[in-house]
Amino acid sequence: MLEFQRALHAAVAEGREPDTWIVVEHEPVITLGRNAKPAHILLSRGALAARGVDVVEVERGGDVTYHGPGQVVVYPIRRLERFREIVPLVATLETAVTGALHRFGIASQPRKEHRGVYVRDAAICAIGIAVKRMTSMHGLALNACTALDYDRLITPCGTPQFGITSISAEAARHVSWPEARDTLLDALEGGFGIEFAREVVPAGAPLPFPANTVAESA
Repeated sequence: MLEFQRALHAAVAEGREPDTWIVVEHEPVITLGRNAKPAHILLSRGALAARGVDVVEVERGGDVTYHGPGQVVVYPIRRLERFREIVPLVATLETAVTGALHRFGIASQPRKEHRGVYVRDAAICAIGIAVKRMTSMHGLALNACTALDYDRLITPCGTPQFGITSISAEAARHVSWPEARDTLLDALEGGFGIEFAREVVPAGAPLPFPANTVAESA
């Protein structure tokens, strides 16, 4: 998926493809952002490998993040006209997530000092992007029905003062990955003033895609 994202990012940056959003449910993986601290990984690489958890270094900002089953991950690959659009991009992602959570009856808010979306003092959505060649990549990870014991593997986002939660935990019912995905994508359409064309994409599938395609990994 990282290779696919990088290939798509290059195509969008070069004008060979239009803006495309990737939506994926990852197998267990820990990603290390540019500011990641080794101490925030709580188990050895060997212990993580024994549990089937990969560790990957990526281009985004931020610290250590976990992705896994039950988590809706969205990577907006979008051309930006100016660098000053980066902060509004992140803010619009946060606003869309809070809007999606409101539809589940969940009150949430962003925090300027630690980007993402929080329910009280618990993170429910991590956000970390990279902008290269005026094109964004990486994005957000929203806990839908994620197992919430991954804080035993890492210090999520390097912020031990915050806990973690999920839509299912806050709604007191099982909220499936497809239900959370559809609600989030609807909120993103409203927030960015676009309409997605959805296409299921097998791993390694060739480009191109129509404009504002949601390329969902099969």
